[in-house]
Amino acid sequence: MNCPYCSHTNFKVTDKRSSPNGIRRRRECLKCKKRFTTYEKIEKKEFYVIKKDNRREKFDRNKLEKGIEKAFEKRPVSQEKIQKMINEIEEQIRKRGKKEIKSSLIGDLISNKIKKLDKVAYIRFASVYRDFEDVKDFKSALKEI
Repeated sequence: MNCPYCSHTNFKVTDKRSSPNGIRRRRECLKCKKRFTTYEKIEKKEFYVIKKDNRREKFDRNKLEKGIEKAFEKRPVSQEKIQKMINEIEEQIRKRGKKEIKSSLIGDLISNKIKKLDKVAYIRFASVYRDFEDVKDFKSALKEI
């Protein structure tokens, strides 16, 4: 790394703290004495989701959030609990360390987490995830609860 002012390569770190962008470091160039800020961000490995029809697509956290938030729409569950659950699901998926993961496994993880938080949200999610076609499907899901 070079100083953005004089391109010198020696500097000292005057302050270090965590931030939403990663680790923030305040640095001072040992040559020109000017200060600048750098950020270090942990790079997350990308992985692919294998869909039911064997299509592959990149994992998209936003898509995960939208589906889960739709299930919890107008339910008395705080946004903090929902975000915590989403973070836990993503962490569980990433801990597997695989480059590809089946969508059914992700759906099962989500279903189990939602069921613990809110039964109505679980039925909403299950109706889409399991592709309910009639009332019998709803009844069997309700019996599980």
